[in-house]
This record gives sequence, structure tokens and C-alpha cells, in this order.
Amino acid sequence: MRKHEILTRPTRPLTIDGRKNVAGLLEKMQGISFQGRNLATAYHVWKKMLQDRVMIMMGVAGAMVPAGMRRLIVYLIKNRLIDCLVSTGATFFHDIHESLGRLHYQCSPQIDDVALQENLIDRMYDTLVDEEEFREEDAFIGRFAAKLDQSRPYTTREFLHLLGKEILKRSKEDGIVTAAYKARVPIYCPAIGDSSIGIGIAENRHLGKNRLMFDVVGDVLETARLAGESPASGVIYFGGGTPKNFIQQSEVTATFMRNAANGHKYALQVVTDAPHWGGLSGCTFEEAQSWGKIARDASMVTVHCDSTIAMPILVSAMSEHTDLIRKRKRPAFELGRELKIKFPR
Repeated sequence: MRKHEILTRPTRPLTIDGRKNVAGLLEKMQGISFQGRNLATAYHVWKKMLQDRVMIMMGVAGAMVPAGMRRLIVYLIKNRLIDCLVSTGATFFHDIHESLGRLHYQCSPQIDDVALQENLIDRMYDTLVDEEEFREEDAFIGRFAAKLDQSRPYTTREFLHLLGKEILKRSKEDGIVTAAYKARVPIYCPAIGDSSIGIGIAENRHLGKNRLMFDVVGDVLETARLAGESPASGVIYFGGGTPKNFIQQSEVTATFMRNAANGHKYALQVVTDAPHWGGLSGCTFEEAQSWGKIARDASMVTVHCDSTIAMPILVSAMSEHTDLIRKRKRPAFELGRELKIKFPR
């Protein structure tokens, strides 16, 4: 290949032109480099998903609710820019905490942690929460679990749907769990025991008041159906961990329902981990193609960025496309004991 065949796309220095919308900024950022251009590409991949018949599955890891991202996720659910959410128990627990009118607080990361422990205050880097309030919420979730039918297991999707209904009676504003209940959007928590939700149910069981069991294999089958019974699937990840892998594997598990793994057609991720440590959180989409998780010709991009920077920018830009959101052909769900999916023609 000759030099003139390589040097074909000059960078375009970012200019201030008076446009004050975020989408316009990301359009211009296609002409720059590094993670700024990747962020602009992520915006375009998400737009493509909205224009296609795609099941959009989002994974969220990390302390995104304490960090202030809760209302952004609620917006995505309410306006159906996503069709399914997989996250950690901590995300849903912190969301419930704020839905009940309680708060997270700012602090310096250099604060005295011994003094915090003496005052029953928990810290997440530069953010605080009242441990005594958490213990009350643990007990509340335990009591809720004890009211359910103990003779059968629950998928985390069914459990969180029913919990959203219960929280709605007490909530001060729509949160993630309650918005998902109202919008009939399935939400999953594959590592639910690794959270205060699990602690609350365990404490209640220790007191002899529940024998609730979770059907996490049922979650695996349901998310496989989300991918396998849809015309195509797309994935959005803010952070890695269990939520990312749980969604990634849905296309592989869907081989039970069809002859081959097609792979997710669209894929964007915002991560801070690196692939050379060998972990899933930093895994590239190219590596995922070897497993059949991502389609060979997928529209895909990785943005190496803190989610608290990328999520506000991307969601704000997407919110400006009201026509795309309104016209989108999105799947409908029935969220009883069994999950039912209907995709529009």
C-alpha cells in the first residue's frame, strides 16, 4: 500500500460554532482522535440500534447510582432506548435507597475512614451513605422476600419486577427498579447474593422467616431468549464485571434455540480496564468474536473512559433524537412468572 492510499482521512480540529447541543458536539468529535473519537463512534452505534429491529441489552457495573447516574438510567428505561438491563445487586439496592427518599453524600477521598466506621457511615471513594439506613432497607427487603411464595424459585427478573411494584408504593420519585416495573422492561441481577439485597434476604432467613430461592439458570435461559428470539441484538456496557459477561453469553446460549451463534450485531462499551490483564472487564469485542459473542461484521466500539463522564454525554446526546425514539420498533414484554417477548414487524 502506498503513502497516498494511507493518508486519506485528515483530522478535523474541533471548533466552536455556536451550536449548543450535545449531539452536535459528538458529530464534530468524529473528526478528532483518541477516546473523543471513540465516544463519537459510540453515539453513532447507539443511533444505528434505534433505527434497526434490535433487542438492546445494557449492562451496568460499578457504583453508578451513588455517583449520580440513576436518573440517566431511568431515562433510558422510560424512553426505551434500552430493552433490558443487567446490573449488580448494589446498583438496584442503591437505587431503592434513593427511591425511598434517602441520599448519598459527597466527601473527600482523604476523609478519616476510622471515624466513618465509628459513625456507621460507608464510603465509596468520594461518596458516603448512612449504614443505619442501609440496615433498615436490608430488613425491608428481607420482609418482602418472606411474603413471596416460598414453594418455588424466582428468577431475579421476576423478583425485581415484584420488588419494583412494592417500592412504587413508597417511592418519592421513579427509580431504576420502579421505572422498569412501570415500563415493563426486564431487569436481571445474576450475582444478586453479592449485594445488600442478598444480605437482607439472608438475615431474614437466619431469623427463620424465609426460604426464598433464586432461579439464576432461569435468568440464563430468559436472556438467551431475548437474543435468540429477536431479529438481532445490540449491547451497551458501562463497566464490565458480571453484567457484561452475562449479556455477552446470551448469544452463545441462544445456540440452544437456533443452529449457530449469530453474535451481537451492535456493541459499544465504556470501560476503564485493559485487555492485557486477561479479565472479562477489559476484554475487547474482537476477542469476544472468537467466542461467537459478537457478530463478525458487528458495528462496535470501545471507549476507554470513566462512565460518569461518558454516560451523561451519550445519554444527553441520545435524548435529542426524539423522532428516532418515537419511531423505534421496540419489543414488548409480558413479565409474569414466565417471560413473553413480542417484536413488531
